[in-house]
Amino acid sequence: MAALKTVTAGARSGLVGASDAIRAVLAKLEAFSTCDAPVLIDGETGTGKELAARALHYQSRRRGEPFVPINCAALPEQLIVNELFGHHRGAFTGAEVRQAGLVEQAGGGTILFDEVDMLPLPAQAVLLRFLQDQEYRPLGGGVVKIGDVRIVAASNARLATKVKDRSFREDLFYRLGVLMLHLPPLRERRDDVPLLADHFLQRLQQRYGGAKRLDPQALDTLEAHDWPGNVRELENRLHRAFVLSPGPEIGCAELELEPTAAPARLRTVANGCDVFAAAKVRAIADFEHDYLSRLMAMTRGNISAASRVAHKERRTLARLLQKHGINRREYQGEGGMSDA
Repeated sequence: MAALKTVTAGARSGLVGASDAIRAVLAKLEAFSTCDAPVLIDGETGTGKELAARALHYQSRRRGEPFVPINCAALPEQLIVNELFGHHRGAFTGAEVRQAGLVEQAGGGTILFDEVDMLPLPAQAVLLRFLQDQEYRPLGGGVVKIGDVRIVAASNARLATKVKDRSFREDLFYRLGVLMLHLPPLRERRDDVPLLADHFLQRLQQRYGGAKRLDPQALDTLEAHDWPGNVRELENRLHRAFVLSPGPEIGCAELELEPTAAPARLRTVANGCDVFAAAKVRAIADFEHDYLSRLMAMTRGNISAASRVAHKERRTLARLLQKHGINRREYQGEGGMSDA
């Protein structure tokens, strides 16, 4: 596999990719990091919403202060005010000592409200009030405090839809969504799959020792898969395959995926008509082979020139040529261009 190339936003972000889709995300994060406005991040499960929030924090002026993620789905409704704002001694039965809330603990830093769509309506009202002026009062306390924190919220669901069905407050939606960031699913940035796979394998090698790589067919299979669980699914599947693989090479058997794609989706149906996914994979393969053949003919087999024309990394282009069995030397001929 080609050497790892990552595009990261901040040393601790963990975001990896080189596709146009991920570059657009990184550009927005860089712009958003210059201010303190609330940010609303949405995307399917496993797309890296918390990683994006961390990237935002560690690029901002608040990078030296805490980053505090809150799983809203796990907050008991009756304890939300206490969890966020804390309490004084004697505020209620059992409150024997003062406890700082998450807002105080994150002082000067960033709070991520993950799965914010899971907040019950009364809790949404509490969060809205805090967002309006960033003032709060701990339970049992008479003094109003200022919470110097940046608010980032994340949701698996499109909150606009939740607003329409009245399960999410419209005013809170607009307060949170001053700046909005959508994380694309992995199936919409398949060019990043080899980079992500390499990244995860290197981490696994550091953890377990030993060097393991994907065989070409396994890599093709990863790129063809739809990844309903997105990057998290890819990471977990590679982790399992790394452990199960008896030798230095990981194949389709260890990935528990059939060659070229997931099993049922890519087989021909009984009446002889291919299912959509199978037809799509074959059409892409045909296009790639035709395009690469014409590209090699135009550049006389010069990989460097071809990569510039195609706007593809040189290693990625070489891997595609190998995948389709295209020998660039057949296109060089007499007087062919040198591959600088």
